[in-house]
Amino acid sequence: METDSQGRVGTGTSGIGEHGPAALAQRDLARRAGVSHAAPTPHFRDKTGLLTAVAVQGYEVLGDALAEAAHTGDFAEVGVAYVLFADTHPGHFSVMFRPDLYRADDPDLATARSRTTALLRDGARARFANRDRVRALTAWSLVHGLATLVRDGAVTPEPGTDLESLARAVTHSLTAGTALR
Repeated sequence: METDSQGRVGTGTSGIGEHGPAALAQRDLARRAGVSHAAPTPHFRDKTGLLTAVAVQGYEVLGDALAEAAHTGDFAEVGVAYVLFADTHPGHFSVMFRPDLYRADDPDLATARSRTTALLRDGARARFANRDRVRALTAWSLVHGLATLVRDGAVTPEPGTDLESLARAVTHSLTAGTALR
């Protein structure tokens, strides 16, 4: 069952996805939710509180997607899941990697972010060797960059293909080693 706070976070993420995090305001959130302008205040003290909740929720949903993809045993699929998450959750994605927007010391955020980071780190270590931090950072940079380029409209899949196919081709080139040669 969705709580009032979760519903308001969902309403907030749709506004962020459309206009970016800078444009989000408590009044806009209330208008979108169909409640009075003061209604969000008990749930989130301020805009930073709302954006912290958006980041927490984003890391939780991304973590679930990465965990599911990790079960395939193919690290490239974790990268595909990352890119698809960014495409289907643009509001969350726009906030999650911007610690200037939220309370980075929030305990719920730390827990959700740690889980997601561990899934990425452990998958990269298994694929690229235990201590190859450069390759792990390369993998994250590749999928984050692709996700950002797609979100911003700078890259689109070829006609007749989809984002999942594009992401799979890019991530498989990395795990096959061709992206690093």
